[in-house]
Amino acid sequence: MNNKLWVFVGVLVFAALIYLLNPVLSPFVTGLAIAYMADPAADWLESKGLSRTGAVALCFAALTLVLTLSLVILLPMLMHQAKILIGLIPQGLTWIDEALLPWVQTQLGISLADIDWKTLWTGVDWSATTNFLSGLLGNIGQSSATMLTVLANLVLIPVVTFYLLRDWDKLVANIDSLIPFRHQARVRQLANECHQVLKAFIRGQLLVMLALALMYSTGLMVIGLDLALIIGIVAGLASIIPYMGFIIGIGAALLAAVFQFQDWLPIVGVIMVFGIGQMIESMVLTPLLVGDKIGLHPVAVIFALMAGGQLFGFVGMLIALPVAAVIMVILRHVHGGYMDSDFYHPEATTQDNKAAKNAP
Repeated sequence: MNNKLWVFVGVLVFAALIYLLNPVLSPFVTGLAIAYMADPAADWLESKGLSRTGAVALCFAALTLVLTLSLVILLPMLMHQAKILIGLIPQGLTWIDEALLPWVQTQLGISLADIDWKTLWTGVDWSATTNFLSGLLGNIGQSSATMLTVLANLVLIPVVTFYLLRDWDKLVANIDSLIPFRHQARVRQLANECHQVLKAFIRGQLLVMLALALMYSTGLMVIGLDLALIIGIVAGLASIIPYMGFIIGIGAALLAAVFQFQDWLPIVGVIMVFGIGQMIESMVLTPLLVGDKIGLHPVAVIFALMAGGQLFGFVGMLIALPVAAVIMVILRHVHGGYMDSDFYHPEATTQDNKAAKNAP
């Protein structure tokens, strides 16, 4: 009982430390996640004859190259689409004033004609708004503490990742050596199952998000939607929450298609793109890349993200789903032990006791 109490106290202290240290944990959690995902590649390079430091350096070089190429290719395109998005705002207000409001008045009998949306748009003092934003950004930029925090995080992430990745096997071995001998087999089994679940989720879900972003962006580009890239990327990233990527993507794409084309054919095309993408995700991508090892219900995923964000902010959202997946593994073992326990099968225990008494 004392040992269990100490374990409970340790868990509480660990949770309290995460809560108190939340403002400084982001680079460490990010570095830990990157090191965890990159460890198999470093192990493979090490098995080919490279030193551990050389393998880690090569992994860093490859990751840096991928990130640089992505920024060089995507950043100009995203900036161009951001300008298009800003230009679509007055067109959208014009469409509301000339098409949507008359339709609402005709179909529902609600008169909204008194609102002049174009006048409202042109009457806004955008220069004052721009000055306000500039002043706000200037105040943020002048805050040395904020700037130092941002720079420290940007510098810390690769540093933390490098050292964690270089010493990953040693850290795992040290943690394993702390496990009491009588519990080693069970703890190692739990750790292996948690590893399989985390590997299936993290790597699989990232590949699913990347594939969906590529499919959505390509499909919307074929239709001719100006905001295809930015909508596709946002929909792919949002797909970490079940159905959220589909809802956000198709909503934004339909709205952009109405403003840009004002025709029914592109709208049908948008519906087909997201419908086909959703079918491919549910029937091909998720079963192939993620599998059924996670066992997290969509409602549990949403709750985990909201609870993590509420309790620990951005760090909580980073660790919410991995922690939830590990908790699911532990709960499966607890459930199995409960189903086999004397508390669940008291009649079996009674019969065993009677058989033992009647035995010669």
